[in-house]
Amino acid sequence: MTSLEIGRLLRAGTTGFVIGCRVSQLTAPSFGALVRVPLENDYQIYGLIHDMHIDDDGLVRQLVTADGVAENIINDNRLNRNVPVEMSVLVVGYRQGGRIQHLLPPRPPLSLDVIYLCDYAEIRQFTATGRFGYFRHVLRASDLPVGELLAAHIQQAQQAHDAAGDRKWLERATQELITLLRDDYQTLMNVLGALTDVAP
Repeated sequence: MTSLEIGRLLRAGTTGFVIGCRVSQLTAPSFGALVRVPLENDYQIYGLIHDMHIDDDGLVRQLVTADGVAENIINDNRLNRNVPVEMSVLVVGYRQGGRIQHLLPPRPPLSLDVIYLCDYAEIRQFTATGRFGYFRHVLRASDLPVGELLAAHIQQAQQAHDAAGDRKWLERATQELITLLRDDYQTLMNVLGALTDVAP
């Protein structure tokens, strides 16, 4: 697999983890992107980026209040900062023994494990497995912007499926969301509204 490395694990739990990365690595990952953590024996954990967080440090606090900060100082602070950019990831499944499961993984990854951005082939493989079982992980995360997260992910996944000639994936995904949310009108309207905003 030739996926792009986007950072290393800072902390993890069963349902999610946080990645730390340099600013220079921040150009590729985006909100809603599918990522994976490869571990031993073909065991991999998949997740969706649902937040990006940039903390300040002592120098940034000083520079913010300074007059006429030179561009090279700002660039140096962004590229050589000691505090990493943090990305929070919601776990949506795993692969073990060559089989993808849209279930929570048996164990979380460990600190400093490398995280990769999934390429189109990996996105297609993960999202075409089963019947969108991973949607339930997103839908139960009531503290997240569920509609926007699903819309961003579905837009990226649709691009991967379109590249392989599968023009019906979006229709199947939308139909499954309608089925899952048939008893939750408010969430359904939020999700469909967000999907409408990103529709081609």
